Amino acid sequence: MFYNDHRLSIVIGAYGSGKSEISVNMSLAQRRDNPVSRLLIADMDIVNPFYRSADCAPELEKNNIKVISPMYAGSNVDAPVLPAEMYVVFDNSEYTGVFDIGGEDMGATVLGSLRHRIESTDHAIYMAVNTLRPFTSDPQQIAVMTAELQAASGFPIDGYLNNTNLLEETTPEMVREGEQMILEASKLTGIPLVATCAMKEVGVKECLAPEFFEMTRQIFYSY
Repeated sequence: MFYNDHRLSIVIGAYGSGKSEISVNMSLAQRRDNPVSRLLIADMDIVNPFYRSADCAPELEKNNIKVISPMYAGSNVDAPVLPAEMYVVFDNSEYTGVFDIGGEDMGATVLGSLRHRIESTDHAIYMAVNTLRPFTSDPQQIAVMTAELQAASGFPIDGYLNNTNLLEETTPEMVREGEQMILEASKLTGIPLVATCAMKEVGVKECLAPEFFEMTRQIFYSY
């Protein structure tokens, strides 16, 4: 699966794309596939205090996954301090990591601050896309958001993750329509659709993406 292809998997995207849910599920899947490996997840959502992967710390730590988050995340501090322990994924080749990058362009800018470290590490940057959210609701908007995130981070995006959903109202048809839209965006950007992600209960049986990543709800939303 795509989440095992590189030592460091980085997930970025627009607000509401489901980056954190994907990131948490990726870490848990890595643990299932590699029971004795050293794993970490770095929650770098420095803007939105809601729906963060760090909120799943008990479940992640129960599975022996190190959870790291920056100091002052979710506060009004302009430059959250990145903890030294997150650098272990760069310095220790025994570690596999997932970076959950929130905050759209601001988060991508923080990612750019790690440029030299990331460039020297086997990595991939995935953009989560929910076509049922504003700013990524058609191929042109997806292409614009892609360009903005690439410009802010200074990194190319390696692939799209279709995460089209409407929470508990999601249907297989919505997921397939999202795939079609992202495939159209791929023609504009040259970035491939790597995988389609969906909750098990949605009941997706097949997909157009090369891989299907079935997830279980880890982050619970309040209304």
